[in-house]
Amino acid sequence: MWQLHKSGSDTTDVVMPEERLSWPRTVGIGMQHLVAMFGATVLVPILTGFPPATTLFFSGVGTLLFLAVVGNRVPSYLGSSFAFIAPVVASMAKGGIGAALGGIFAAGLAFFLVGLFVERRGFQLIDHLMPPVVTGTVVALIGLNLAPAARDNFVKDPLIAIITLAAILVIGVATRGFASRLSVFLGVLVGCGVAAATHRVDWTAVANAAWIGLPAFHLPTFNLRAILLIAPVVVVLIAENTGHVKAVAAMTGRDLDHVLGRAFMGDGLATMLAGLGGGSGTTTYAENIGVMAATRVYSTAAYLVAGIAAVLLALCPKFGALVGSIPVGVLGGATTLLYGMIAILGARIWVEARVDFRNPVNLMTAAVAMVVGAANYTLRAGDYEFNGIVLGAFGAIVMHQVLRKAGPLGR
Repeated sequence: MWQLHKSGSDTTDVVMPEERLSWPRTVGIGMQHLVAMFGATVLVPILTGFPPATTLFFSGVGTLLFLAVVGNRVPSYLGSSFAFIAPVVASMAKGGIGAALGGIFAAGLAFFLVGLFVERRGFQLIDHLMPPVVTGTVVALIGLNLAPAARDNFVKDPLIAIITLAAILVIGVATRGFASRLSVFLGVLVGCGVAAATHRVDWTAVANAAWIGLPAFHLPTFNLRAILLIAPVVVVLIAENTGHVKAVAAMTGRDLDHVLGRAFMGDGLATMLAGLGGGSGTTTYAENIGVMAATRVYSTAAYLVAGIAAVLLALCPKFGALVGSIPVGVLGGATTLLYGMIAILGARIWVEARVDFRNPVNLMTAAVAMVVGAANYTLRAGDYEFNGIVLGAFGAIVMHQVLRKAGPLGR
């Protein structure tokens, strides 16, 4: 199934999931994926009180497991899902990390069962609930919802952010071949180099960290309250994974609907594994969609590299401290482009599916959900808190179904 990409140069054409660049180039792309996912993947455990190294370890293992389950058909990195943050924090307040892990395991199990149902019965139900107008909206609103995070990092050090962003843009547009594909990674290196030269990098954590060490593992405990708090996150995971698969399909020009069930099962298994050992719940990562859009390399071998590198990074505290020392301005510059690309990819799904926005059902569904996601509307109900991604994704699904039945144009 795997084959070497055989154009006159292996650096100019689209590289499909089953195709392979030379290993040095594959490693370069894989490291770019590592850079893209690192900040957000580690941020979730920092916000929830989980051990970051443990989450990084299980994200790498989960990615490798996902690739095996989908048969290398869907290029994806499984990073920490932001949808878990609020219910995990609420669960930890009364049950500690063990109870939260039990809830994460339950959410993963529910997601796996949904995937098993889709694999056995077909993707038609998911396709009915999430047509292109909905999946495009979910992908776009995720990018827009992440935009404030890019802005916050950008304004903390505008000079470094501008230098990083400018380097990425110039390398991506003015160069040819493999350098253009590595524009994000090389731009980050430029930003880090300038930051280090101007004494903006704190090396204390790097100097104090050990070279080799195991992450901290934790076992789950199971109580009904935590399960009821966290398990509903599966709705968001379905939307995120469906949007990811649809985005990959749009970029590669392939119909991947038949792989949806396996994608759900793979992410469900990875989330269950994380819940058993102390990691955060996982999801297909939008940040890496941006990298694929920039590089046009969809080879799953790059994700194999990224997954293995994440595991090794989790086992090397010093290297983890080094990557963790990347200045916020550098992250702000890089994510300004990557998050914008995610939003544009949502629009690409609409264009390629020829979504008719003269139909008020489609127009209103997308309009409301996009604003809810971009403005990060938040709804609190007791111990529950639902942010813009959750409300926007769930709202898009519900609105589209309701509005279709409400007027003649939607029937």
